[in-house]
Amino acid sequence: MADQYTGTRQAEGQMKETIQRINLGAEFYTPEKCYIIELSSTPDDPDASIARARFARGVTTRWHRVVGTTERYVILEGSGRVEAGSLSPQDVSIADAVLIPLSCRQRIANLGQEDLIFLAICTPRFRPELYEDIEHNPLPRDGDVLAIIAPDPYKRASPVRRTGEFTR
Repeated sequence: MADQYTGTRQAEGQMKETIQRINLGAEFYTPEKCYIIELSSTPDDPDASIARARFARGVTTRWHRVVGTTERYVILEGSGRVEAGSLSPQDVSIADAVLIPLSCRQRIANLGQEDLIFLAICTPRFRPELYEDIEHNPLPRDGDVLAIIAPDPYKRASPVRRTGEFTR
């Protein structure tokens, strides 16, 4: 079907303009010890997915990574501590953005008295088969890209590569 303003045709299976409304009843519990609502995750939009993640007080995820996927967390409520790549543990709170490069090891803990809620934005789209539990081997390898914490959305940050020997 042709777009009425541009006259261009939209390919089958290509993302279409739409509004995705949150459905609190669609929340599900994961082995990661968190509750997820997928806000946008469809084959029609393979370039990205958006999920709302909710962690109860005191919960820490397992060390993990999402192979071939870049993640961004935007903290909506609560406070926590992020560990990613070789970055030292960083406290995060409302409006902080956590940038997690491709395949970077990570975990997050809820340090507050209330639920920790954030948006998890993945590129490309999150697929469960790309999730890798690395709880028993969380140390980065030489050349791994480190995560970036960007508390000011107007401040630019650059990824840092790990080089040299790493001792346990």
